[in-house]
Amino acid sequence: MSDLLLAYQALFAFVGINGLLALSVYATLSCGQLSLANAGFMAVGAYTAALITLHAPGVPFIFVLAAAALLPALLAVPLGLPVLRLRGVFLAIATIGFGEVVRLFFVNWDFTNGALGLVAIPQRTGLVTIAAALLVALFVLGRLWRSRAGYALEAIREDETAARTMGIRTTSYKLAMLSLGAALAGLAGGLEAHYTFMVSPGGYGFGRVVEMLVQAVVGGTAAFYGPVVGAAFLTVLPELLREVGARLGLAPGPFRLFLNGAILLAVILYLPNGLVSLPARLRRKVLS
Repeated sequence: MSDLLLAYQALFAFVGINGLLALSVYATLSCGQLSLANAGFMAVGAYTAALITLHAPGVPFIFVLAAAALLPALLAVPLGLPVLRLRGVFLAIATIGFGEVVRLFFVNWDFTNGALGLVAIPQRTGLVTIAAALLVALFVLGRLWRSRAGYALEAIREDETAARTMGIRTTSYKLAMLSLGAALAGLAGGLEAHYTFMVSPGGYGFGRVVEMLVQAVVGGTAAFYGPVVGAAFLTVLPELLREVGARLGLAPGPFRLFLNGAILLAVILYLPNGLVSLPARLRRKVLS
């Protein structure tokens, strides 16, 4: 019974971590920018938190998490100033390049043990800490969504040129949301590092970016809580279907990727606004 409880705790912990990562993608999507640098920001946050804990164990954990969020947010500023001039696929490619530079930096840095990464990190993260971090992130984004800044972000997303002519400082808003997304990704990295006992560069590659993006899109970016719904759905469902895949003789890795792709395709075709739009759609069908 205790093993089953630990398994459920781990599952919900990763729901929270993935929820933060999906929200980090939503932060830039909310102003119409597709940034794929979040895995790099997550790596910076994870390594920052792990190194502080390993080399300065007396630092309170709240300050460790603050550093894990602050450093990626600061790095997002010099990154965003040039790359946010790009749009669409060009912005996505440029930010993917940043993520690869960060990953290769940690692969070749001896201080972080290179490709082997850091191990034996004390477990200072629990389900309560992760849930609290997710709730704080949702609170901040919820307040932002209902504020004047939220309307400005919506205007930028719909038509950036028109928003600029209305006096909205589009570059400042886009840079602020890139920094916010970087902070959320770094926070998730710090939490994960202290939950799984280790960090390694291989965990922050392009595949991790795709997972974040899929979770945000499947949940729906029309509402600030949509990415968390998508993260929960795509974290729990594969675990529920793991037994089915094992009985069919399917490898867990490829089976999970196939399932994510199939779900994403179904949502794009039938629920373009994500899972959060499903209740309203069902209600309209019932009333009609």
